[in-house]
Amino acid sequence: MTRGAIGAEVSERHDMMSSVPALRTTDLIGRDAELEQLSSQLGIRASGGGTTSGVEQTVRAMLVAGDAGVGKTRVLMALRDVAIEAGWHVVAGHCLDLADSSLPYLPFSEILGRLMTDQPDVATRVLDAHPTLARLQPGRRIRTSETASGDQALDRGNIYDAFGDLLSAVAHDAPVLVMVEDAHWADESTRDMLSFLFSRPAPGVSLVVSYRSDDLHRRHPLRRQVAEWMRLRGVDRLQVEPLHDDDVRLLVRALHPSTMSEAEYTSIVDRAEGNPFFIEELVGAAWSGQVPGELADVLLVHLDRLDDTTRQVVRLVSVAGRQVSHELLATVSDLGAAELETALRNAVESHVLVASRGGTYAFRHALLGEAVYDDLLPGERIRLHADFVSALGEGRVVGTAAELAQHARRADDRPVAVRASIEAGEEALAVGGPSEAATHFLDALELIDTSRTPVGEVDASVLARRCAEALIASGRVYKAVKVLRARLATLPADGADVDRGQLLTALASALMLTDTPDSPREIAAQAVDLLHNAPPKLLVRALLVQAQSLAGWHQDEARAIALDALELAERHDLTSLAVELHTTVAGLDPAGGSSASAGWRAAAERARHAGLLEPELRALYLLGRLHHDEGDLDTAIAVYRETIERSEVGGLVWSPYPAEARLLLAVALTHQGRLDEAWDLLDVSGQNPPMVFEWLFFAHQMLILIGIRGEPKPQALERLRDYWGTDGLTAVTSASAELLRANAAGDAETAIEVYDQVVATVVPLWHDWFQARLRLATLVIAALATAAARQSVDERESARAEVERMLSDGGRVIDFYAPYDDSHGPEYRMWVARRSAEHLRWRWLAQVDPPSGDELVAAWRAAEEAAVTYGSVPEIAQARVRLAGVLRATGDPAGAREVADLARRAAHELRARPLLDELVAQGSAPAPEPASGEVALTPRESEILALVAEGRSNGEIGKQLFISTKTVSVHVSNILAKLDAASRTEAAAVARRRGLI
Repeated sequence: MTRGAIGAEVSERHDMMSSVPALRTTDLIGRDAELEQLSSQLGIRASGGGTTSGVEQTVRAMLVAGDAGVGKTRVLMALRDVAIEAGWHVVAGHCLDLADSSLPYLPFSEILGRLMTDQPDVATRVLDAHPTLARLQPGRRIRTSETASGDQALDRGNIYDAFGDLLSAVAHDAPVLVMVEDAHWADESTRDMLSFLFSRPAPGVSLVVSYRSDDLHRRHPLRRQVAEWMRLRGVDRLQVEPLHDDDVRLLVRALHPSTMSEAEYTSIVDRAEGNPFFIEELVGAAWSGQVPGELADVLLVHLDRLDDTTRQVVRLVSVAGRQVSHELLATVSDLGAAELETALRNAVESHVLVASRGGTYAFRHALLGEAVYDDLLPGERIRLHADFVSALGEGRVVGTAAELAQHARRADDRPVAVRASIEAGEEALAVGGPSEAATHFLDALELIDTSRTPVGEVDASVLARRCAEALIASGRVYKAVKVLRARLATLPADGADVDRGQLLTALASALMLTDTPDSPREIAAQAVDLLHNAPPKLLVRALLVQAQSLAGWHQDEARAIALDALELAERHDLTSLAVELHTTVAGLDPAGGSSASAGWRAAAERARHAGLLEPELRALYLLGRLHHDEGDLDTAIAVYRETIERSEVGGLVWSPYPAEARLLLAVALTHQGRLDEAWDLLDVSGQNPPMVFEWLFFAHQMLILIGIRGEPKPQALERLRDYWGTDGLTAVTSASAELLRANAAGDAETAIEVYDQVVATVVPLWHDWFQARLRLATLVIAALATAAARQSVDERESARAEVERMLSDGGRVIDFYAPYDDSHGPEYRMWVARRSAEHLRWRWLAQVDPPSGDELVAAWRAAEEAAVTYGSVPEIAQARVRLAGVLRATGDPAGAREVADLARRAAHELRARPLLDELVAQGSAPAPEPASGEVALTPRESEILALVAEGRSNGEIGKQLFISTKTVSVHVSNILAKLDAASRTEAAAVARRRGLI
């Protein structure tokens, strides 16, 4: 859309504009419905059109999506005007495309700056209450020679609360409309802040966020978050669609009142495809007598009509970025003040640039700025970027380290680029942006490594370790390993032991977070030898890593080393290392069990008190694992959630411990039968997580979809095969899905093939008798047993060798873990019992040394009891399905019916088609409905039924219960089936009649 009034005068000599027209109209063409929806849903004015501040809101936040140039900003400007007219406060922040540079919380810095100008008393009061918020002040984000220290680092929880309090304070006198534009360029920290504001609304505050929907490709980090936001109550989305052809014609007439031929109209309508930006540009090109063949040509037509000085300034703005301050332009430009102002006025009036009240200039559209920049000659770009480097580097104008780094890289000023990139990385870490920090550090390392001459007094080894820390904190552990190995390779053979020892310590620590055939234990030992005479801090770090590398298999040695390191750390007041060592010692407590639980909880609290988030996350993760291994799934789930929540505060969501905690939380939810919750938790499409977690999470989703629910998705499993060698857990999880599918089909040949392949892949990463091998071997025996019913005598005898091999492999795992008492948790015992029961089932069905009926029933009763003890709903259901078949085969139809009904109920709730099919194959049928007409609804179904009776739609129910619309649809279908109702209305009537609601 267009933004102003048609005000250019007609030339006396020609019936056309003598200069570039200001192609703008005050009419909001084709967007009345969008504006009405926004203003009425946000409560700015009634649906009838009258503005009022007293209208009750239906939503508290709106997402405004649309393609680039479709008119989102124009609609928001109209909304701003409506809100101001209604007596609202309106503040806006903009996300900027800084390419590889990142500046966390940028739009919120802009909003804070505006509020400090417009409402200084309120802003000052909140800043006094929340001093941390001052770090986001625009004036506080300039380059300094100081490196952000740990005590200056932003705690995200404090920032979130402080910003929420600021908005609440502003809203005390009148409602507040907060607008954040171009969220597709938002950094991770900004997206997290938006999530906080969406999920914790402040009274009187409404939020509008716009983004380019065509930029949200599958892996775009905003895509997943938009889906999450849409599940929140009070959040809605407006998709700004292209204009209809009739509206395009109206807009063309508003922009070009003169008569146009039908051919010209048709050309614009066809080429613009309803995009107002394209329409504006095409109309402008038509006015100049040119209709360009490509959009880039259209964008650059305006520059061709500008005078030389104005073109020079516009090109300078394109180098600066999408937005630049007048001060920076004045500093970099060689024009006088009056000449610069004249050029800027010409650019603004020509609608190439727009000016803001804050003294900044920006291109009317980002695409225009990109086209201008791309049109520059290579040498011209370098020269102009160098001018910015000079201005920013010499301190003649304020700016951020990220800006300086960006300009220095493009000016090929490597020494400045390296220093500024390091500075920018440290600043990003200080405000909880490890991903952005890693990008800056990697840039600096690349510049150092590719430079033919020294780029300054930068210790590349120190920078590599710092980069690795940021990479690990952002979840990119394999990249961290690569960076550390590359730096080690550059060290001279006679280099300092201290440098090599520190790099080896970092490498061993990183390798422990990966699946690799390399030995972290050996690398850690080398590091300790090299740092034996090093300063205490370096030696303690090396000893800590060595103790961690020994944990699990060499507990006594690990504990002795950890205790020695702890004594050394406490003697030299190395607080952070002492906290980490307490966590390590807690896991090495020979008493184990409750003692380890108390130790890890204490370690987590100690780390939290010291402000050390990463050791806290590690302690919480290990605490959750302990409860999980002990079979206390409820407590494990609570601790995993705590781990994830704490990671969000510090921007460490994808660091290894909280990321794996998310997976294990999904595993625990799966065991509890909460499959939809587990699926949603792992749905990270669009978040752009580290690849290892993306595929690991996807593997568990396929375990749910294919393994438990029996959906045919062979291509998904084939895709996962490519990632087996990267992560052992991904291999085991996806192989489990394949084995369950083969089990359901009785495809023993495929089951054996999958088992051999996954073992061959995982053994080099882990060891020969990894614990999951017991489960995998048991699933193969189950597939062999299912296949036995259809096999000939010769085929059964041939299968006997494979059964014995699987039985032996499982037995080797049991023997391997026999000395380790802490490995004998309820899940382990469940699979031990299941292994015995499946083996007897094979012998029974294959009639190879068949067991007695009593022996077979007893084994499956034991398997059922072990599954119940652990609390795994899918495994309980599977054990009961098999037990029902055994009871039926051994002459106990009543017992079979009772057990089958329990299994069937669970299978329906899980939507586990393989279990239902197996019950049908057994000849099992549901028990008759009780004469009383009682219906067994799950708690979730009862909750949804009550909302259905209120007349809620599936979408409304999904938003209220924070589940997907598809999940609601499935539950409603199950409810209709259980109530034998043909419609939602009938279901509500039946439910009321039976007293179900």
